Amino acid sequence: MVDSKMDKDTLAQERVFINDIDSFASKYIAKCLAKHTLEGDGSAEKEGRTLKSNDSGSQSYRVVGTISDGSEEDRPYVLEAYIRPSREKILQKLMECDVIIYNITQHPEQVDEACWAVTALHDKKTHFKQPKRFILISTVMTWACSEPISSDDLELPFTDDDFRRRKAHPNFIKHLELEKMVAKMGKMDRALFSTYVVVSGLQYGLGEQVFHLFFKMSWLGQENEIPVFGEGNNIVPTIHISDLARVIQKIIEHQPKPYYLVAVDYSNNTMEDIVKTIACALGLGKIQRKTFEEAFLQQDLSIMDIDLLHVNLCMEGVHLKELFSVHWLCEFGLVENIELVVEEYRQIRGLLPIRMCVLGPPAVGKSRVSKQICDHYKLHHIRLNETISETISHLEYMVRNPFSDTENEDSASAIEAQELLSIFKDNMEQNGGYLDDQMLVKVMMDKVISNPCKNQGFVLDGFPKTYEQAKELFHVDEHESDERTPISLYNKKIMPEFVLRLDASDSFLKDRVINLPEKLVQEHKYEQEHFLQILAKYREKNMEEESVVNYFEELDINPLLIEITSFNTPDSQLMMHTICERVGKPRNYGQSNQKIQEEGRIKTGEKAEREQKEVEEARQRSAHWEMWRSASLLVTPADYNPWLTTTLGTR
Repeated sequence: MVDSKMDKDTLAQERVFINDIDSFASKYIAKCLAKHTLEGDGSAEKEGRTLKSNDSGSQSYRVVGTISDGSEEDRPYVLEAYIRPSREKILQKLMECDVIIYNITQHPEQVDEACWAVTALHDKKTHFKQPKRFILISTVMTWACSEPISSDDLELPFTDDDFRRRKAHPNFIKHLELEKMVAKMGKMDRALFSTYVVVSGLQYGLGEQVFHLFFKMSWLGQENEIPVFGEGNNIVPTIHISDLARVIQKIIEHQPKPYYLVAVDYSNNTMEDIVKTIACALGLGKIQRKTFEEAFLQQDLSIMDIDLLHVNLCMEGVHLKELFSVHWLCEFGLVENIELVVEEYRQIRGLLPIRMCVLGPPAVGKSRVSKQICDHYKLHHIRLNETISETISHLEYMVRNPFSDTENEDSASAIEAQELLSIFKDNMEQNGGYLDDQMLVKVMMDKVISNPCKNQGFVLDGFPKTYEQAKELFHVDEHESDERTPISLYNKKIMPEFVLRLDASDSFLKDRVINLPEKLVQEHKYEQEHFLQILAKYREKNMEEESVVNYFEELDINPLLIEITSFNTPDSQLMMHTICERVGKPRNYGQSNQKIQEEGRIKTGEKAEREQKEVEEARQRSAHWEMWRSASLLVTPADYNPWLTTTLGTR
């Protein structure tokens, strides 16, 4: 441990400059330092609690920095933000700061600026009013082509002390040269101008950056298999962005003697391990190896990202272990902490599921409205009969193809599938061709807890039908909950946030069924006698004290009641407007830039075509007007009325 720390009052006044604050890594390092509480006796860290900014004696760093665009994004963690400043202005601001942090892990153009900044500061050090620290956050790509430490043990990790033998990837030669320059300039007058090089592993967490493609593809679920480019057996050194921020914070506080530090977690995961884990946590769990060259076809990957994903390095940050007591968030890497990382990804990107239940009498239009909601919010439409058919079809497929899904560890085996099929058939035989409530709830439960439904959300169309079904589907055992209130005893991960209750008069429903095509009547079993029976049964159940609507009301989930009086377009639009006001904005990925541009081109083309058509119509109208005007000058009154000609002629 490094015992020598600066005076706390001095640290509390320190001004920290960070370049490119709107980039992924710089933003979260800035947030960490702005919220950071100066170390006391370490009791808070040992107890696992975080001191708040208003705790006694706590103060945070004053963070300033550059941003690349003038967006109106709120940055409460930044004292001052400079939009694309000149180098003269940057130098002026650097001279006012105690700590200068340059992050070159994302944008290659920042290498030149960092080179200029450290040189300019070094040249001006005689004008410093107080000592300064310069911290360069570099990348493990400056080690990417290093020769193995031992030819006998290729997995022997590189450590901080091996930095002199490092060799950079061809695309990161300038990064390596900058590392050497920074290290050299810090040796000349360390008491006045100390420098540090922090080599960061591939950063993950808090919404993702380099691994975002795999998270996004898994979350969207549009591809059955998530790609692994190349063999996938390359070892990828990583670090959670919050842990990297903590490392930077420790360097500022402790000012260690070693000036070169490797910042990686204690994982040893391959690229295949990482992609497989992400695919299982968010998607179907299937991966597919693709050639290295195919990575260049992915528009979401930059050239720098592709280089990073193919690094193959086993590294260990010895100095971190020896010098600092870092309170790690993800000490053992992404794979070991996938649940935490996935939750961060969802929260930071606002990819939160919308869960809804649509209730109502038969023929009121539940499926129609459910489909409209699903189309608008990109949700999964869950209908009871379809879900049962899908479940049975999947089990039959598993029985017929026992080795088709061997890579998916969560897949049921052929034997288990056969057992489940037998249970289904026996249950239906015992219940006149239908599944009992217990089996229905099991089928629906498996559906709502599937990754696609957990990702985007769902609309339950007409289910549950009874209080007991609702309780069975959403209830959790008491021993699984610390509280004992009714609200605490339901599964918050699948409980609908919104309940829509459609209703209509019996006469309206009867008229609608009468006017339905015969095919739909047979499909829904809406023959007159049967329809009247199920309608009466629905009304009876909803008059009971324990109805499905009452179940939700007991949990303070108040259904939105919409009376259906017609299905014409204006009424449907008004209904959707009412629903959207209650539910709010979609919580998923918006359109890609390419899609937006494509739609923009289409709209622009349509607009140009429309304008051209209007111009042509105006030209034709003008021509017709001139023809009519010219003709009218030559026409006599008799031309307008042939009877005049006859009359005049007779006279």
